Amino acid sequence: MDIDWAALGSVFGVSLVATVALVGLFTLGVQGLSKQEAAAAEGGSAPLARTGAYVCFALCTAAVAYGISLIVA
Repeated sequence: MDIDWAALGSVFGVSLVATVALVGLFTLGVQGLSKQEAAAAEGGSAPLARTGAYVCFALCTAAVAYGISLIVA
């Protein structure tokens, strides 16, 4: 049994980058929502923070759906 170490390393690298990117996007979404809530508590509004958070969550959802479609296909 031969192991293709280059392919294994490539899969590991891509998985690591994708995981860090996905967690980073989700973190930005949570941070955007918390900024919007903080602004609302002070009597203001932060529509850009809320919109950015929704975009981050939509990108996370799209990435997860793409990954599931790759697994199923």
